[in-house]
Amino acid sequence: MQQVLIPVSKPTFAEALRFWLKLGFISFGGPAGQIGIMHTVLVEEKRWISDAKFLHALNYCMLLPGPEAQQLATYIGWLLHGTRGGLAAGILFVLPSVFILLALSLLYVTVGTLPALQGVFLGLKPAVVAVILLAMMKIGQKSLLSPLHYAVAAASFLGIFWLNIPFPLLIIGAAVVALLAQRFFPVRPSSEAAHARATQAEEGYFLTTRSMVPGTGFAWPRLLRQLGAALGLWALPLGVLAGTTPDFSFWRMLTLFFTQAALVTFGGAYAVLPYVAQVSVEKLHWLTQSQMLDGLALGETTPGPLIMVLAFVGFMGGYTHFGGSLAFGALGLLTTTYYTFLPCFVFILVGAPLIERTQHNPQLKAVLSIITAAVVGVILNLAVYLGRSVLFPAGPLHWSQLHWPSLVWVLVSLVGLYRFKLNLILWIGISAVAGLLYYFAQAGH
Repeated sequence: MQQVLIPVSKPTFAEALRFWLKLGFISFGGPAGQIGIMHTVLVEEKRWISDAKFLHALNYCMLLPGPEAQQLATYIGWLLHGTRGGLAAGILFVLPSVFILLALSLLYVTVGTLPALQGVFLGLKPAVVAVILLAMMKIGQKSLLSPLHYAVAAASFLGIFWLNIPFPLLIIGAAVVALLAQRFFPVRPSSEAAHARATQAEEGYFLTTRSMVPGTGFAWPRLLRQLGAALGLWALPLGVLAGTTPDFSFWRMLTLFFTQAALVTFGGAYAVLPYVAQVSVEKLHWLTQSQMLDGLALGETTPGPLIMVLAFVGFMGGYTHFGGSLAFGALGLLTTTYYTFLPCFVFILVGAPLIERTQHNPQLKAVLSIITAAVVGVILNLAVYLGRSVLFPAGPLHWSQLHWPSLVWVLVSLVGLYRFKLNLILWIGISAVAGLLYYFAQAGH
């Protein structure tokens, strides 16, 4: 007899706040790692949102410019608690990394980098590789439903790994394949048995694809109100800077530059970093190429989206332009963060109510399922990319260069998280401590 799962009750706003704050501190591993953490906790552990609902939100976020994991957190926060939930989730996803990166930036220009911090990440990085692999397996099991899905996932991986095809082009290519498949192999109505299986898969969750979310659909008054608020929020800090800081031309340049960067960040941070580096290093002379690489390293080793590297660029812009001023460096970092993430909130809080109405459109669902298959290939590429840097830190892919402690910790993490279902947040903490102990042991030799 099939066990019927009782749906979990709606989490309180305080419960959600505690999770979003924790996520802000443990969201290592780039978008794939962050999405993996959210899937593990929100879908499997807390059962606040079903797998199908999670993937529907993820598909939309993948199509937007900006950090998809942060936007996914904002979307799910909005689903749970409306606008205040979306704002809380999105802000707390970023806030810890803002203060951590600010502290590291101040240390960078005063006393240099902290070697012990690298020790912490010796343990974190293998654990994150394991999280990414598990996320790829779980999303793949739910989204690779036909030979076409597998073919798209494989083509996506080969395209980004071997041919360096930009992420946005892969998504566009997957959408074209999906539309052609719709044209020549239209979606058949799902059978009663398939519908029953999909319904059963969503039992026991608070949010499912059948949930009625207030405030969905299109409404001109709401749209105009939201766009007006977004424009006001964009202009207000600029007006304050104009009246309170010297050399307003610098702040106008910084604001426009990072707003533009935020609007073209399709495919994540790696897609926009070459453009930002070229302008900030060669044209604006805010920092050197070596400092840009150091900033990327700081961004890689802090929680939160990798696009936070732009905040380091903003810090160095203020610090350099105002003659080594730590205060203006900090203001540059905070201003950059604000204008980098403001569009993310606009895209979600304006777009999510419209996207919610599309989840029962079979044609659109079929197109989005193909896009999800392409995302599986991208996640595999990230796992290979990070896994190679973690397991072969010296560079050459040879057994003699394999970092055995990292390999052991990847395998231990996979067993602990998959076989024994260990708490992910606890395991992240254990991994950080293990890496620090390993660092001190090596330093003692």
